[in-house]
Amino acid sequence: MLVFQGAVDFRKAHDGLCAIIREHFTENFFGQNLFVFFNRSRNRIKILMWDRNGYWLLYKRLEAGTFPAALSGRTERVEISRAQLTMLLDGLEWKSAKPSQRYRCSVRIRGKGEGNADQSARSSRP
Repeated sequence: MLVFQGAVDFRKAHDGLCAIIREHFTENFFGQNLFVFFNRSRNRIKILMWDRNGYWLLYKRLEAGTFPAALSGRTERVEISRAQLTMLLDGLEWKSAKPSQRYRCSVRIRGKGEGNADQSARSSRP
């Protein structure tokens, strides 16, 4: 996901946002990227994405407050992860968020004859 750092005139629709992408981004706007834009007061957000044969334009307006402004980067564009976009849309500052340890479940695929030995070991446990 690519975020445009500058303020965008929200009267722009698909074609106007594509012109901003052409001017300020090097990425292909027919690719898999999501392009994120804010208005000047940061209480509105537009997300533009290409979907096989046309554009999706997602728009959200906050009734109160603003979207977090904790984007790091000195360029006009910043790349963020899907988790960061989700937190941004929920109004959370991800700079203060601490990632938790992820639970990892090890999976072992057993052969045809190995299953009975594990089942007998499980049944002997109290």
